[in-house]
Amino acid sequence: MITSELPVLQDSGESGQDTVGLSMSMSELDDSGDGKTKKKRGRPGRPPAPNKKPRKTPSEKGSTGVARGRKANGMAQQNGEGDPVTLFDVVKQGKSAMQSVVDDWIESYKQDRDIALLDLINFFIQCSGCKGTVRIEMFRNMQNAEIIRKMTEEFDEDSGDYPLTISGPLWKKFRYNFCEFIGVLIRQCQYSIIYDEYMMDTVISLLTGLSDSQVRAFRHTSTLAAMKLMTALVNVALNLSIHQDNTQRQYEAERNKMVGKRANEKLELLLQKRKELQENQDEIENMMNSIFKGIFVHRYRDAIAEIRAICIEEIGVWMKMYSDAFLNDSYLKYVGWTLHDRQGEVRLKCLKALQNLYTNRELFPKLELFTNRFKDRIVSMTLDKEYDVAVEAIRLVTLILQGSEDALSNEDCENVYHLVYSAHRPVAVAAGEFLHRKLFSRHDPQAEEALAKRRGRSSPNGNLIRMLVLFFLESELHEHAAYLVDSLWESSQELLKDWECMTELLLEEPVQGEEVLIDRQESSLIELTVCTIRQAAEAHPPVGRGTGKRVLTAKERKTQIDDKNKLTEHFIMALPMLLSKYQTDAEKVANLLQIPQYFDLDVYSAGRMEKHLDALLKQIKFVVEKHTDTEVLEACSKTYSILCSEDYTIMNRVDIGRSQLIDELADRFNHSVEELLQAGEEADDDDIYNVLSTLRRLTAFHNAHDLTRWDLFGNCYRLLRTGIEQGSMPEQIAVQALQCSHYSILWQLVKITEGAPSKDDLLALRRVVKSFLAVCQQCLSNVNTPVKEQAFMLLCDLLMIFSHQLTTGSREGLQPLVFNPDSTLQNELLNFVLDHVFIDQDDENQSIEGDEEDEANKIEALHKRRNLLAAFSKLIIYDIVDMPAAADIFKHYMKYYNDYGDIIKETLSKTRQTDKILCAKTLILSLQQLFNELIQDQGPNLDRTSSHVSGIKELARRFALTFGLDQIKTREAVATLHKDGIEFAFKYQNPKGPEYPPPNLAFLEVLCEFSSKLLRQDKKTVHSYLEKFMTEQMMERREDIWLPLISYRNSLLTGGDEDRMSLTSGSSSSKAGSVRSKKGRPAVHKKRIEEESVESSWMMRNDTLQTPGGMPTPQLTSTVLRENPRQAAEHIPDPDSEPGSETDYVHNPQMQMSWLGQQKMEEVNRKERTAMNYMKPRSGGVRQTVRGLMEDDAEPIFEDVMMSSRGQLEDISEEFEDTMVIDLPPSRNRRERAELRPDFFDSAAMIEDESGFTMPMF
Repeated sequence: MITSELPVLQDSGESGQDTVGLSMSMSELDDSGDGKTKKKRGRPGRPPAPNKKPRKTPSEKGSTGVARGRKANGMAQQNGEGDPVTLFDVVKQGKSAMQSVVDDWIESYKQDRDIALLDLINFFIQCSGCKGTVRIEMFRNMQNAEIIRKMTEEFDEDSGDYPLTISGPLWKKFRYNFCEFIGVLIRQCQYSIIYDEYMMDTVISLLTGLSDSQVRAFRHTSTLAAMKLMTALVNVALNLSIHQDNTQRQYEAERNKMVGKRANEKLELLLQKRKELQENQDEIENMMNSIFKGIFVHRYRDAIAEIRAICIEEIGVWMKMYSDAFLNDSYLKYVGWTLHDRQGEVRLKCLKALQNLYTNRELFPKLELFTNRFKDRIVSMTLDKEYDVAVEAIRLVTLILQGSEDALSNEDCENVYHLVYSAHRPVAVAAGEFLHRKLFSRHDPQAEEALAKRRGRSSPNGNLIRMLVLFFLESELHEHAAYLVDSLWESSQELLKDWECMTELLLEEPVQGEEVLIDRQESSLIELTVCTIRQAAEAHPPVGRGTGKRVLTAKERKTQIDDKNKLTEHFIMALPMLLSKYQTDAEKVANLLQIPQYFDLDVYSAGRMEKHLDALLKQIKFVVEKHTDTEVLEACSKTYSILCSEDYTIMNRVDIGRSQLIDELADRFNHSVEELLQAGEEADDDDIYNVLSTLRRLTAFHNAHDLTRWDLFGNCYRLLRTGIEQGSMPEQIAVQALQCSHYSILWQLVKITEGAPSKDDLLALRRVVKSFLAVCQQCLSNVNTPVKEQAFMLLCDLLMIFSHQLTTGSREGLQPLVFNPDSTLQNELLNFVLDHVFIDQDDENQSIEGDEEDEANKIEALHKRRNLLAAFSKLIIYDIVDMPAAADIFKHYMKYYNDYGDIIKETLSKTRQTDKILCAKTLILSLQQLFNELIQDQGPNLDRTSSHVSGIKELARRFALTFGLDQIKTREAVATLHKDGIEFAFKYQNPKGPEYPPPNLAFLEVLCEFSSKLLRQDKKTVHSYLEKFMTEQMMERREDIWLPLISYRNSLLTGGDEDRMSLTSGSSSSKAGSVRSKKGRPAVHKKRIEEESVESSWMMRNDTLQTPGGMPTPQLTSTVLRENPRQAAEHIPDPDSEPGSETDYVHNPQMQMSWLGQQKMEEVNRKERTAMNYMKPRSGGVRQTVRGLMEDDAEPIFEDVMMSSRGQLEDISEEFEDTMVIDLPPSRNRRERAELRPDFFDSAAMIEDESGFTMPMF
């Protein structure tokens, strides 16, 4: 019987009977072939190992074996050479074969099983990371719980890591060796030792006790060991079962013989062998039940996910290895319940365990009830938030589908179908495999091929391709064909690469028994065909899937080349026919014209297929003449550009065809323009259509081809000038003329930058650009919105291209081409953004003549407005437009956060990188603009509780957050912001008299949001600057109307005097801090004290010197007493001798920190008077003064602390570590800590496994 405690052993010298018993046992183990003595239960008649060396005595073992270097009490003894001397060291290093390690341990067990077991016990203890060692006295005289408690007390608390959790290759190998050791140990002991009712009882009792420990390392390590032990025992039980079956068959065969031929002795031997095997089987079952009920049923729901995962992984192994015993509902329920685990790691182990079961078709009948019970949960896990879990869930559902078509309903399948469009590629590929198994796998290939031949088809995949098209149409995700193809690529390549079959379906008439493809089906098939071509030619997933292009292997590269050659040879001949059939359908033609970009164009010349090239060019020319759709024309232009590549010999042939086409279009354009201009206001629709259609074609080609030799800019400029002067030019002609002129200018710039231009060339291009910019500026006032938007975008692009950056990179010669927008143009651009970007949806709907827009049109309109804002923001970021213009953009940050928040935030970030101070002035300017607008709407008497005021304060709070945590870097900018805000608040006097607050005084409440970004000493400096604008009457006023001033002053005084108090009366706090440092981080704290000493002395110097910009921030608290500020004031020079004025401060960045220093000097002189006036209503000493400040402050001290530099953060964490984070100090007696919390893993307190779940299994 296996007990929960280690057996209490008697010393062999105390009882002669025990000595004899032990010697008999050893004799039975050694002489397994001797028939004179009765053997212990084991494998009957096991022969001795051949060529087995005689056993060495402990003195003979020398340098081999795990018992080397051990004392009698079991303690490890290091030898002089540093070789491993413990079982843990041997397994950790893994230098010896595991079987030899186990054999050495068995030898030591045969000599002295107490010492050997002590080695094994210490092995498990040390594998848990415990530094303690179980001694022989403890092993013999202490109970299991006492030993574990003793080891808990000696556990190392310095680190939470232990061997199973430490990262690195060494410890990864250790985990493998640890598991292998347990498996080999049971395998080598399976014939005799495990049945001696001693070794296994001891090991299982130890592991059961450790698995109930509160120490995670003990619980984790013992659970892993127990589960691997159980797996090894399951393997032993399976072998015993096989031997039993073989013995039974031999017995039946012998018994069925005739009486004369029957060997009675053999029957008796077989009966004896069967009896022994049955006894061994009972013993193994007893051990497995002890492990399962004592460890598994408690640890499979452990608080630690790794432990739960171990249990589930191993029970899956048991069910697969010994399905007759374990694959039943009593064990499957644990896996089913754990499918709901909150950790993805555990759910993943469940799914993989089930996959191993469902892979075996023979096990499906045993899994039928489980499938019915947990199928819904498995299907729902295909949408798991953990992608790895979702992938394995889809694969499991696929296995269930393979095993039984009826197991999944149509609804279950549909839940998996739509995952082929997932952006996560492994999920989509797994769903594609499921879709292939369900819909696209050919059940009877031979019959389908015979049917295709009878119908005259070269491929039997026609019906499958039709089904693919229907699936794509029913999914209603027509823009995601590339995702569908990519999902099916690994499982259905043969189908997706059957381009001959796809072409047959598009070109040939349907035969008898086939349905005609309707127009939507043809469009979808063409789109899918193009996607398969792209996937084969590029050999990487579409945009949005995957992290980028990976390097192809040699095999993948060869497959890519073969596929590209195959598709080129096929579509070189098929594409002209497809274009001929569908040349009137814009959507189909636009898709078909994407195919040539994936060709291997060398095939044209190598295969002598120039006639097919001529046919393709002829069809493209027809398409250009028939269509005016922009998408189709751009596809034609791109195709010509690809075919005209200088890398191929076909370039000359294609260039001739392209030049002829452009000649015809240019002549037609020039002629139609003359007719339109001559007709003037009498021009009819035909004249307008001729100009517009030809201009569309030329503009599309001018995008990808240099057409400057046809001089299209001249006629386009004439059209634009005529439209501006007469105001009668159709908007589409104006839009196309603007775009074509833009392309012409860019191509001229390309020519100049690539060559060595003359001065005349530069001046000529400058005249062209200048005239075109003037035309675009005039178009901004056009009545037609599309014309204005096009002119705005082109203005922004050209100003960016022809900016000061044009001369960078040794291109100083292009200086004549640099254009800087004047203030008039900048204002026009800004007003355009305000009028056309920051508009409500209702205003936009009215501007589109009342037409109702569907959701897609609304998204498209928003996208267009975002492009307009981004174009203007780039001009601000690259210093082409003055930064103060961004104030009108920044003030809309909150109102239009959902639409443009990311663009405005990025603009703010980039402008701050360019100039921190100017950016801060721009931010405060935007807040001032909002405040002025509010004053104009509501008058001077603002309701400070209104939503409008709260909105301005919230915007200020958001702006303050953008300054980040590093106050040193933003010190100057924040000080400038406060200076401008104070000047704005006191800019105007109240006309009613000085006893009334200034009209803009309420702005100080907005400015409070930035006070937390000031350093401590800068708060005092800003406060001194504030007092320049205040009269003595203002300081004494306490009415509600003066609350903004009071709040702002409080925000500046927060932490100033309190900090001084903590320094002057900080001896006690310093003492407390030193006590904490003994328990916490002594080295760091000591270092911080030294830093504070230095920085405090720096503050002394800065009471007399100007504050430098790059000095470190003084600490919040210090253990060093500062000198009396009155004494420091004696060294301060006359404040009247300040070297800079406010004008210098605004325009000279070098003077800005001087302003901080000057204000610091003045503040020290006035400190006593200010404190007296401010604290007049509050009588008392220093303690009462500080307490009053702490009670009335609008912001707690934590605001300043948490937004300070790293050193200040360490101070506050040091100061509040005893209250903010509860962490018990290390104790010498681990038992004291263990008693502070309940034993959540006590096996006696655990509920029985059946009653622990309210959800019944079946």
